[in-house]
Amino acid sequence: MTAVIRVGTRASALAMAQTRQIAERLAKATGAEIELVPVTTEGDTSRASLASLGGTGVFAVALREALIAGECDVVVHSLKDLPTADHPKLRLGAVPKRADARDALCARDGLTLATLPAGARIGTGSPRRIAQLAAARPDVVAVDIRGNIDTRLGKVEKGELDAVVLAAAGLGRLGRMDAVTELFELSDWPTAPGQGALAIEVRRERGDRQLELALESIDHGTTRATVLAERLVLAGLEAGCSAPVGATAFVDGELLFLTATVYSADGTRQLTSSHAATPDSRSAADLADAARDVAERAVAELLGNGAAELAPPEESQ
Repeated sequence: MTAVIRVGTRASALAMAQTRQIAERLAKATGAEIELVPVTTEGDTSRASLASLGGTGVFAVALREALIAGECDVVVHSLKDLPTADHPKLRLGAVPKRADARDALCARDGLTLATLPAGARIGTGSPRRIAQLAAARPDVVAVDIRGNIDTRLGKVEKGELDAVVLAAAGLGRLGRMDAVTELFELSDWPTAPGQGALAIEVRRERGDRQLELALESIDHGTTRATVLAERLVLAGLEAGCSAPVGATAFVDGELLFLTATVYSADGTRQLTSSHAATPDSRSAADLADAARDVAERAVAELLGNGAAELAPPEESQ
């Protein structure tokens, strides 16, 4: 067994916090020493908006390069930042159980989206959230911002913004749920495919057997299947991970459900498709088949109704 497992991660506070959670589980499962390997990505250094960067891969490319180069043994991504196309040299070693997939409003004075005044300035770097805000409250102003969670919350505390919209999972992992004034229900406010989930990526060839067993113990089959369904919507629409697309999949009883929504950039139009499938069993293969089934039907319906006009395909998926 490898004496030291090197875990690659972005160097942000959130990335380090969520990677430490994975590191602790790997250490417990293998008995190995864990070394965190911080990696700086394009998304960390550029101040440009995610929309102008294209979104796809800006937080993942450098991590993947470090893994391929042998600088680390596994890397931990926020799954929503991972490109949907398979990598020829890498594979998903594990998808741990998903955290809260919802978006959260963090507003001054305990305000909610409904009680914010007209003209309120709400910060977000996500084209999807901008479109959703415009659809829900066309009288507020969405402000394109970048920066880590503390930086964004600080803009509200300093009065530069009236509110920000952030992922509940990230706030929870950093212990900042105290800043939340409203949680948006997924039925009304679908979030980015894979939001709230982590992805542990490894080289495609099989490595240390004990590490492989540890990754299997961390993997959560239901989460892997539901995020697969959501991400296949992005892939089928040929949209990048910053596109104005929301998707929510879940397993309830014997059924796997998927709802996907595509927004126009200004939030004035949206298309939604919902489908369900019954997996033959709870095996990984049958859950994956059900995920592909619902995603394929949702994509066909969305494209048939004009989704490509609302969210044009990304030039370089």
